[in-house]
Amino acid sequence: MAKDILSTENMELGVQFASKEEAVRHVGSILLNNGYIQESYIDKMLEREEVATTFMGNALAIPHGTEEGKKDVLETGLAVVTVPNGVDFGDGNTVNLLIGIAGKGDEHLEILSQIAIICSEAENVEKLTQASSKEEIMSMLQEVNG
Repeated sequence: MAKDILSTENMELGVQFASKEEAVRHVGSILLNNGYIQESYIDKMLEREEVATTFMGNALAIPHGTEEGKKDVLETGLAVVTVPNGVDFGDGNTVNLLIGIAGKGDEHLEILSQIAIICSEAENVEKLTQASSKEEIMSMLQEVNG
């Protein structure tokens, strides 16, 4: 049976990070611990950040691996982490919401576009960041799972 792309097990609320690298590793470790990726994918997520930041504006970052990292993806999945105090993603960009993506084949492209639509509204990102429960986040991102 295929895993859910997003489940409450893949979410953490109110986390604090000292650096962008720590944040990306943490998001990757959620995907790893829940069986979506092999450990090597986390390095590909960090490599991706070196090539181009995954900061998307509106205090959102979407860490994901490089094209080469796709072979390390076991199942398509998302990890959602809220960082109310923000983490510095460089160039004066502060991130309050991290959505890590592991996508098999091109599956992640569709997910990315759905997240981009939801998160193109700054107020949605704010609502997600301030969510007091994982269920609240689930219901906001439910379209992605469908």
